[in-house]
Amino acid sequence: MIPKYERPAAPVAAEYPRATTTNTNLPASEVSWTNFIAESRLGRLIALALANNRDLRVAMLNVEQSRAQYRISRAALFPTVDATGSFTRSEASTSGILPGIGGSVGVSSITSSEWSASTGTTDYEVDLFGRIRSLNQEALEKYFSTVEARRSAQITLVAEVSIQYFALRQAQEQLVLARQTLEAVQESYSLNQATFDAGASTELDLRTAEGQVQAAKVNILDYERQMRQAGNALTLLVGEPIPADLPANGPFYSTNLLAAIPARMPSELVERRPDILEAEHTLRAANADIGSARAAFFPRITLTTSIGTTSSQFSQLFGAGTGVWSFAPQVTLPIFAGGKLRADLDSSKISRSIEVANYEKAIQTAFREVVDALDGNTAYAAELTAESTLIAAQSRRYELANSRYRQGEDTYLNVLSAQQDLYSAQQNRLLTQYSLLASQISLYKALGGGWK
Repeated sequence: MIPKYERPAAPVAAEYPRATTTNTNLPASEVSWTNFIAESRLGRLIALALANNRDLRVAMLNVEQSRAQYRISRAALFPTVDATGSFTRSEASTSGILPGIGGSVGVSSITSSEWSASTGTTDYEVDLFGRIRSLNQEALEKYFSTVEARRSAQITLVAEVSIQYFALRQAQEQLVLARQTLEAVQESYSLNQATFDAGASTELDLRTAEGQVQAAKVNILDYERQMRQAGNALTLLVGEPIPADLPANGPFYSTNLLAAIPARMPSELVERRPDILEAEHTLRAANADIGSARAAFFPRITLTTSIGTTSSQFSQLFGAGTGVWSFAPQVTLPIFAGGKLRADLDSSKISRSIEVANYEKAIQTAFREVVDALDGNTAYAAELTAESTLIAAQSRRYELANSRYRQGEDTYLNVLSAQQDLYSAQQNRLLTQYSLLASQISLYKALGGGWK
């Protein structure tokens, strides 16, 4: 009764736009996160998260619960055999004419006992039209769906820990930069204070330098807050306090923090990405539900059988001539249900159509995530190169402006402008480096890597 399953066509292009694809490299789903994550400190944090994260633990328990539900459904394919034993003792009163003169009426009582033992099955459904098998197939597909959901949860956890770790690293680097900037502007302020006290500069220059110092202090406070919050988020993901014996951080601008994972063909997402496989198993479960809804139109045959023994004395319970048995088949044929059976079938078909749409959306979402990550990798890498060149230019500009100011050839406003532009360029490069790392992690996740 289950309709033949046909996988819906993938509603995406056959190739990624602006991406170099190859069929020679391993797919991302076969690259373990231990091979993708090159930094030992981050690798240790991910291992702790996989062991302690509560969301992943719930996903694992959902798998176990779904497996138990499947076993319950599968048990309906077999008869349930029970053994029972009972003892009954009863008393009944009788009345009659007593013999003798006058024929008086008398009352007497009879006490009886009965022992019985039997074994048999009750209401076992003979699955001639596949209703039970359809329900069993539906439960199996739901179990497979939770398995893929667990894998997807692990991929998400690996990515979230990695991105949050680099967010913490970025906040730490921003804090270091802010403190270095504070030292530089504090020196300028001290110089301005000395020249102002000597009557060689204006109060405007002094207050401008003082404003830089205060702004740097505010930035330090802001990045300290960001660092603490990023650390709190990372602790939540890891599921326990961050250990103190972790390996040291690697260089933030290192090109070896993450392994390169090339994108292959979009069709690989359909075959390997867990959330897409989860959606497909959910679709298969909805397809199997149609089978049970169809089978409900046909007769249901149930069997109740029993074989045993009964006796008035326990010592003769299993003796000759005490055997009893029963066989009671029952056929239930639906004749009129007010349209309920037809409505159930229509509902099952609509549910399948809904799951088809969900499956197609899962593919489209995955395709977009890969394309976005590919575009991000290309753009951020180019931006990082350009920003490094910009920092070199702004650094030289600051040196010249500061030198001219110290020699009395220029105003402090040019020093201020150069210093602010240099600081801004350095901040932007840190943000771009974080964005590049996050984009590389997002690509690895979008390609289905990280659950092995």
